Amino acid sequence: MNQSFTVKMEPQGWAFEAGAGVTLLVAAEGAGLRLPSSCRNGTCRTCLCRLREGTVRYLIEWPGLSLEEKRDGYILPCVALATSDLSLEAGAARRA
Repeated sequence: MNQSFTVKMEPQGWAFEAGAGVTLLVAAEGAGLRLPSSCRNGTCRTCLCRLREGTVRYLIEWPGLSLEEKRDGYILPCVALATSDLSLEAGAARRA
């Protein structure tokens, strides 16, 4: 059984499904939404957004975030996988 989670993007109010093992960036693209991105490996920080609700895990041990940013809820969708339903603050997101 493939588990998926609902991801809500604020302030736009858009929502999409993120399947297990699919990064938030790829899941958003599959739903016709675009987040700014460049490296897609957790180092450039172009896709940085804030996790308002929910939990994620990362494909890499320590993505390009400071400890303070992690505490403040910032994530890198290019290497983040949903582990629950999420609410993301992604002001730079747009429809494809």
